[in-house]
Amino acid sequence: MHSSLGIELDDFTYGSALSACSALQSPLCGKQVYSLVVKNGFFSNGYVRSGIIELFATSSCLEDALRVFYDVSCENVVGWNAIISGAVKNKENWVALDLFREMLHLGLLTPNSYTLSSVLTACAALEELDLGKGVHGWVIKRGAGEDVFVATAIVSLYAKCGFMDEAMKEFSRMPVRNVVSWTGMISGFVQQGDSISALQFFREMRKMREEINNYTVTSVLTACAGPAMVKEAIQIHCWILKTGLYSDAVVKASLIKMYSKIGEFVLSEVVFKETEDLKQLGIWGVMISAFAQNENSRKAIDMFQRMLYEGLKPDEFCTSCIISIVYLLNFGWQIHCYTVKAGLVLFVSVGSALCTMYSKFGSLVESYEVFQQIVEKDNVSWTSMISGFAENGHANQAFQLFRDMLFEKNEPDEMTLAAVLTACSVTQSLNTGKEVHGYTLRRGIDKKILVCGALVNMYSKCGALDMAKKVFDMMPVKDQVSYSSLVSGYAQNGCIEEALLLFHEAQMTELEIDSFTLSSVLGAVSLLNRLRIGTQLHAHILKMGLESDVSVGSSLIMLYSKCGSIDDCHKAFNGIKEHDLISWTSMITSYAQHGKGTEALSVYEVMRKSGIKPDSVTFVGVLCACSHSGLVEEGYYYLNSMVKDYGIEPGYRHYACIVDLLGRSGRLKEAESFITNMPIKPDSLVWETLLAACKMHGDIELGRLAAKKVMELEPCDIGAYISLSNICADVGQWEEVLKIRREMKGTGAKKDPGWSSHRKKKLEKDKDKVEEIASFFRWEKKHEMKFPSEESLRRISLSELLMLLCANQQMQMISGMSSPLIALSIFEGAVQTAEDIPVEKNWPMT
Repeated sequence: MHSSLGIELDDFTYGSALSACSALQSPLCGKQVYSLVVKNGFFSNGYVRSGIIELFATSSCLEDALRVFYDVSCENVVGWNAIISGAVKNKENWVALDLFREMLHLGLLTPNSYTLSSVLTACAALEELDLGKGVHGWVIKRGAGEDVFVATAIVSLYAKCGFMDEAMKEFSRMPVRNVVSWTGMISGFVQQGDSISALQFFREMRKMREEINNYTVTSVLTACAGPAMVKEAIQIHCWILKTGLYSDAVVKASLIKMYSKIGEFVLSEVVFKETEDLKQLGIWGVMISAFAQNENSRKAIDMFQRMLYEGLKPDEFCTSCIISIVYLLNFGWQIHCYTVKAGLVLFVSVGSALCTMYSKFGSLVESYEVFQQIVEKDNVSWTSMISGFAENGHANQAFQLFRDMLFEKNEPDEMTLAAVLTACSVTQSLNTGKEVHGYTLRRGIDKKILVCGALVNMYSKCGALDMAKKVFDMMPVKDQVSYSSLVSGYAQNGCIEEALLLFHEAQMTELEIDSFTLSSVLGAVSLLNRLRIGTQLHAHILKMGLESDVSVGSSLIMLYSKCGSIDDCHKAFNGIKEHDLISWTSMITSYAQHGKGTEALSVYEVMRKSGIKPDSVTFVGVLCACSHSGLVEEGYYYLNSMVKDYGIEPGYRHYACIVDLLGRSGRLKEAESFITNMPIKPDSLVWETLLAACKMHGDIELGRLAAKKVMELEPCDIGAYISLSNICADVGQWEEVLKIRREMKGTGAKKDPGWSSHRKKKLEKDKDKVEEIASFFRWEKKHEMKFPSEESLRRISLSELLMLLCANQQMQMISGMSSPLIALSIFEGAVQTAEDIPVEKNWPMT
């Protein structure tokens, strides 16, 4: 206006006008002032140029701000402060720190309190504690610690990095405290999960009559967002109503979030309806996000449709929330079309959400097309696509994308690195995983919880349990994910005792045990056949209320099945709230393995009628059921049904089931003919199945043929040698047995040492009976056992005695057979107690 009146403007006026445009966040007005500055020759003025830098920085045009900064040498601290604080506001914290180093290196200017507070804020945002401590030391040397802004930034640094004792020490030293320092302390306690201390600090703040703003209230409401904090949440809500802060949009949004997190959706909706200006997109976005995060998809979608009905245009935040909860691909296509029409697809958050959505449905082509359309990719978009490839089994593409990301000078964050490590876990790419581990060490982020958890999982899945344990032990804070990964790693690699001990440790730390961890532990117990431990875990599961969880229920079914308790399998199956394919298959397989073929097929038919389609694993269970129950015609029917009704091509396991079915039924020639006419070349499993059938029916000639085929396909597999020698032993051809055993030794193949154990009771003086485990191993020449008394011997049944005699005869003929071990175990158990004893061993026993 003054310019149009012909009044001459000076540098101070232009600088003030630019600062006003920045404060008002009015880039359009700022550009007009900028044009006048250039036109009237004030561009080189330091004060004016600082205003231009501040304008560009607050308008998210940091590159333009940097260009202006470097165009003319900056000789005043105001310009440096403008560009450093601008970088921090644009979340380019490393750029801010590089600028600070450059400022110190030039040595022309001394940073003031404004510079130092911005640099400390950057360190806090990056959680770079060591760097922050260095700046803190520099502050102390310069005597700048008394400044309220610098002191507040120091408090926020330690609080953000989780060092609350240090933060409290610095806070207590402050001569004057402001709302930012109080809020920093409260936020720090909240971040560390210490809601009690956060609320105590807030009460102290109110008692001291300190100024409280909407950001303080937001932190306090976050502290109340826990299941046990409902009473405190309502009290804070009442206080907000009294103070007049209820009309603030930020506070209302925080109230909605808080109530949704404690499950009080009715109160969330009450706060939403009491919002004066329902035209604010932000409040709608928070409500949709609240429903989405609590997996209430229907409510979220209804809210989104209501927005459209009200004539509002959902922004990128609302749209991204809706995309994240899409559960039908058709609906996802509709939302994608809407984003294109509304011009939202260009937003990086929307593009990333679409990538994740398509990856979730396995539509990687569409996902990658969306990813390529994102103009300015950020870490979220890169991570979304890398995760999509990794989770869908395309690890090589995930690795290549990670390399592309590094090549384009993008710096991966913890989420990205966790996604890459997941890809390493899926493909068991240990060397690549080690390279990524080295990268995290160089970056100094190897102690981040998310990265540590991913590393533990990667090393566990790759079988490198020593490295997994090493990373686990070095974690500053062990979380649920890291415990779950290591427990399942131990279980899957056969380290059962370690898995159980670690599970017990997790319970002692009072961490919430998830269904994945429990499933892993149940799997470990099932490998040990320890029914007693399994029932104890089942009781623990019932206390936690996880018995209806489908993964836990399926693991319980498999546990009880392997321990021979089919009735408990059925109970566990009925306890599952919503059955999936895995739980149905587990029940079918359990019935099949216990010879209840009719029941297994009945379960299969119920599953099919419920609309769940079987997969190849389900059909293995179905065919196994036919095999164990001698249902030959049904077996052929279901084998044909795989291809005809479901388009599933039978594999080796399916064909082996049919061979087993024919073999158990005594139709050995038909089994041989079936193998000969298979559409795929039979593997060792198919021939081994025929060999087992030959042993069952004493067919030496066909057994020799089957054994020969197995030996050709698997020269180092001792199973064929042992099975053939057993066939000869059954018909008394001991010379032939010894010949086969010598041939086996000549191949260098070794049989895993057999072991057998049972539980026995031992009586100690003045003590109750204590249970201990007696074990017998093949290599042991002598088993220390006191000769039983006459009374004990009377308790041995005739069948047990016969088994002992047979085992002794075979032991004299063939060293290394494990039957005597079973006999010894049963014998000692029988003479020690009159009760039934479960005998456990590592080789199957007929």
